[in-house]
Amino acid sequence: MGNRLSKIATRTGDAGTTGLGDGSRTGKASPRIAAIGDVDELNCHVGVLLTEALPDDVRAALLHIQHDLFDLGGELSIPGYTLLKPEQVAQLDTWLADYNANLPRLAEFILPGGSRAAAQAHVCRTVCRRAERALVALGAAEPLNEAPRQYLNRLSDLMFVLARVLNRAGGGSDVLWQRDRDAPGGME
Repeated sequence: MGNRLSKIATRTGDAGTTGLGDGSRTGKASPRIAAIGDVDELNCHVGVLLTEALPDDVRAALLHIQHDLFDLGGELSIPGYTLLKPEQVAQLDTWLADYNANLPRLAEFILPGGSRAAAQAHVCRTVCRRAERALVALGAAEPLNEAPRQYLNRLSDLMFVLARVLNRAGGGSDVLWQRDRDAPGGME
């Protein structure tokens, strides 16, 4: 990995370029920087979710995920470098199976909401999907490892499941979409 910053205001980006971890420079509007930015934003939203009251196991998983997302950002900042491993994707699969096993089957779509923590997990899910789209766009322009794309795909699913878990942990349940809310006898 490249050197860590010893000062923040370097002024090297004033002309619209930014440095990558391998010492090269690229435009701030490049697909690589867009993907790095979306992953960084996702990590920040996970950080906001961590400010909520959470079950200990969910908190531990989210802290682990923050480190993985930092690894992913590092991998994206150095073209051709690998930091995110298939084992990190497998860990998401394990959490998905474990958390999903205790949830009731969904018979209807759910709306983002319920508890504040669940709503924030849904924000994480949508930002994760955007980061995934940015990574796919980058992958269309240049070769990328598979694990980062797989990781973001699984993570968005996990955030959906965690939103459901957090609604139950908060004493509530999913907010169901009501298809016939405007039909006679539906919601007013």
